[in-house]
Amino acid sequence: MIQKILLADSGNRLTTEMLQSLRDLPAIQDVSVTILHVVPSQVTTEAMKAKMEEGEKILAQTVEKLDIEGDRVETMLRQGDPKDTVCKVAEEIKADLIIMGSRGLKRLESILANSVSQYVFQLTNRPMLLVKDDIYVKKLKRVMVALDKSDVAQNALELALFLLRGYKGAELILARVNPDLDPKLLPLSKAEMENNPVVAEALGSVKRQGVKYRCAVTGGRPSQEICKLADENNVDLLIMGSPDRRPSIAKGLPDLDRLLGTSLSDYVRVNANCPVLLARQ
Repeated sequence: MIQKILLADSGNRLTTEMLQSLRDLPAIQDVSVTILHVVPSQVTTEAMKAKMEEGEKILAQTVEKLDIEGDRVETMLRQGDPKDTVCKVAEEIKADLIIMGSRGLKRLESILANSVSQYVFQLTNRPMLLVKDDIYVKKLKRVMVALDKSDVAQNALELALFLLRGYKGAELILARVNPDLDPKLLPLSKAEMENNPVVAEALGSVKRQGVKYRCAVTGGRPSQEICKLADENNVDLLIMGSPDRRPSIAKGLPDLDRLLGTSLSDYVRVNANCPVLLARQ
């Protein structure tokens, strides 16, 4: 499911550490990695030369830190608009996953600050793993997947099971937020959570793979409760589906609603206190 990873390297060590954590997983150990550093246009030729040299040093340091065999790692130093270049390279190499940093800016802030991760999230249809600048990346011991009735949530579950295949060091938390659940019924027992229709459907796949798991089912607003469950369970990685709602004719046009951060995945991307992997169809 993941054979090619694009690491958008801005010199932020946290994204590199995130990739190192992923490489502890048997399913990821043999993937190929492209490390991309993008240098924006500079005012003078001298300034551009200095930035390109700096970019080469950043790439060399990342390669050294990752310690990946030579035939499975490639570096790219590109000049241009970072957000457009990341999307373009992801298409060029047919990346199965984009890893990049995120400042966690909210709504209009991200547009005014020209947020690269926000625009890449908007314009790509490829899975993204976002690591906020203020989050310490830990060993993956607790992975949470957000479940609902959608196809993209099923994709998120399949991605979680792929990542944890053959890995005994992690627990998978199956999280379901039912906005129609009567608060008077909370908290639910273990049996009640496992009998939730959405969770019960997922459990078949989880048990067949032999993954250690537990369930977390609650009510309320999904966006807020998913973040709350991630905090309560001290989650190291949150995986959730992120549907692409734009018609093909509008792929190159930013959707203001999503740029402003009004979708569920946008809210969680900004507010979750852990790395967030957004699965796409």
